[in-house]
Amino acid sequence: MLGKVSECGFLYEWTGPQKKETRQVELTWQGELSKGQKRASDRLVEAIQNKFDLLVWAVCGAGKTEVLFHGIKYALNNGMSVCIATPRTDVVLELEPRMRKAFQGLNIAALYGGSSQRFQMAPLMIATTHQLMRYKNAFDVLIVDEVDAFPYSIDERLQFAVLKSMKKTGVRIYLSATPSKKMQKDVARRQLEAIKIPLRFHQKPLPVPTFQWVGDWKKRLKRNRLPASTMNWLHEHITKKKRVLLFVPSISTMKKVTHILQGQDVNVQGVSADDQERKQKVQHFRDHRYDVLVTTTILERGVTIQDVQVGVLGAESPIFTESALVQISGRAGRHPDFFNGDVYFFHFGLTRSMKQAKKHIVKMNNTAEKEFSEK
Repeated sequence: MLGKVSECGFLYEWTGPQKKETRQVELTWQGELSKGQKRASDRLVEAIQNKFDLLVWAVCGAGKTEVLFHGIKYALNNGMSVCIATPRTDVVLELEPRMRKAFQGLNIAALYGGSSQRFQMAPLMIATTHQLMRYKNAFDVLIVDEVDAFPYSIDERLQFAVLKSMKKTGVRIYLSATPSKKMQKDVARRQLEAIKIPLRFHQKPLPVPTFQWVGDWKKRLKRNRLPASTMNWLHEHITKKKRVLLFVPSISTMKKVTHILQGQDVNVQGVSADDQERKQKVQHFRDHRYDVLVTTTILERGVTIQDVQVGVLGAESPIFTESALVQISGRAGRHPDFFNGDVYFFHFGLTRSMKQAKKHIVKMNNTAEKEFSEK
């Protein structure tokens, strides 16, 4: 879109006076924060006031979006420009209506590939991290959601874009359930401030995954069969009218597993990153039109489905990193009425990532229990 860009060419930037808007923003969100959310929210406001970077380390389902509201309100009412950046378009599309509902009447722009608002400036911007390449010294507060997510976590260009798009006196707020090892070290060394939310907003612990060895599941797929224990687990939940999200390591596996289950008269659909109908299929799954949704890691984060059970077939595959498995496990038990979600890792051999993911979840639950008992 920028056209041909070479080292001998010129990129132009605005160096004149910055437009300073005076506005009075009202928070129209009517909900209440949990104790953990309130602590994090207060710390976030403090970070914006005193201009220091902050990591909000919150478990999946802690309600990170609600934690942002008071900080955004404070920033906007003090004439600051705010941007929420996230690696994935799906998350932008999910955040936009929630922010519009929380700040009714506020001018909000959502930026992603193909967005009609890409050339618009607004007091509150919601953008993919790719879109930040358009900006320089633009934002007073930059909130980077899902900071551990692909592609931001491995693409230095996107990390540079975050730094470049902030004003020199700007504040970065990082949100993550699974911060990188480097970020955790920075917190341990006091090089980065952090606030933890180890408990979900409904105050129930995270579901701990169960490991189930299933042998060479790839050979079984070639014979148009799924491992018996996987089929039994699926039928058990289908009988109870429980929906199941079944994660698999690749698009070809997703298509094969979906085909096999359709042959077993299971009401099933499959989704992946290259599926143009994935948004519609996920909505249909929410509406109880399918019993099982077979998916790649495209749905590992940013998707909330009430009362869903989670399985991972081929959990030993390299694509299922510790971070991915923690996020996948976090799809279950998110609703206060259905907090006992079932999470199964079906594997052909234990991996370090599987063990670390379970350890991570157990550790967060123990931290939450300790904090709860001390109060």
